[in-house]
Amino acid sequence: MALEGKHVLICISGGIAAYKITLLVRMLVKSGAEVQVLMTPAAENFVSKLTLSTLSKRAVYSDFYGADGTWNNHVEFALWADAILVAPCTANTLAKMVHGICDNLVIATYMSAKSPVFIAPAMDLDMYRHPSTKQNLEMAEDFGHFIIPAEIGELASGLVGEGRMAEPEAILEKLHDYFGEAEKDKSLSGKTVLITAGPTYEALDPVRFIGNHSSGKMGFSLAEEAAKRGAKVILISGPSAQTAHHQNIEIHRVMSAKEMYAEVFRNYDRVDIAIASAAVADYAPKEIATEKIKKNDDSLTVELVKNPDILKTMGEKKTHQFLVGFALETQNEAENAKGKLKNKNLDMIVLNSLRDEGAGFQQDTNKIRIFTKNEEKSFLLKSKREVAKDILNFVEEQISK
Repeated sequence: MALEGKHVLICISGGIAAYKITLLVRMLVKSGAEVQVLMTPAAENFVSKLTLSTLSKRAVYSDFYGADGTWNNHVEFALWADAILVAPCTANTLAKMVHGICDNLVIATYMSAKSPVFIAPAMDLDMYRHPSTKQNLEMAEDFGHFIIPAEIGELASGLVGEGRMAEPEAILEKLHDYFGEAEKDKSLSGKTVLITAGPTYEALDPVRFIGNHSSGKMGFSLAEEAAKRGAKVILISGPSAQTAHHQNIEIHRVMSAKEMYAEVFRNYDRVDIAIASAAVADYAPKEIATEKIKKNDDSLTVELVKNPDILKTMGEKKTHQFLVGFALETQNEAENAKGKLKNKNLDMIVLNSLRDEGAGFQQDTNKIRIFTKNEEKSFLLKSKREVAKDILNFVEEQISK
């Protein structure tokens, strides 16, 4: 069974749908999962700790300290979990999660999470439709969290509409599907995969930088998918709001191209597959001002020098690694991608064009073409999570030949 022996941490916030969690806890336990329940203080108004503790066979916590002064360690809760489920997730708790307002045990535990996070929102229909809620749900998805959408039904206010928390059976199915898929595909087990993601920022002075619009979504999606397939993932990311929650992902944060270069080659010799999806700046200021540059003249001249070419050096130093590069083009796309494939000694290159609607920076979707020395394959517009699957499927086909 997919949930057998899995550690599921349920975080309950203060909504009327909290009463449904008692059934979910019972169902999870019957499925073989170990369940730990945490609550926000407001949640105690809707469901009792005694009921949840009896069903989960574990003490339930809602505060940082017990009555005897014992510290309820949020870090230990987060490390214990194979999955974190926030249900019901109120508008208030959702906002705290995505904006880092850490004022209770639930949020502190969430912010220490290393495992996948599932969110089951529940609120009145006007709150669910509010632009702030929509934006916060989008941000949560950008973080890599899984949203279990609210359903249409009768709400506590007496209104009927969207905002009702998904039923326990639907939530259980989502968790079951996630772990079932994770157990089914371990095709990269025993492999170490290095992935670069996001932009680099090249400092002009202590305040300003030269950068680009890369969000890092593609690289983080690749990291999550490779980790699900059993790989050990070394993720090297430039400045990005994205987060990685899989326990197989070792993340290194860098700022500049030189920092990314150093981190890549600190790890390159020990990897089997390297995927360079980062949008590394080609040039950096020759000199970085020690003080903020003042706006004194009508124009400013900045001398730029070439950054180290990380991908080219990876190709030159390649011994056993399967090396994948990315090309973002606006003209002569295929010709430029094939040239990069050859000139940088790559095994495979992924092309996306800014001329394709829905592809490129800051998008949740991408449309790609993949080239090797002897093959070419085009794909339809898909979510970046699905694109990550296509890329890794293609990589696996190549390394199995």
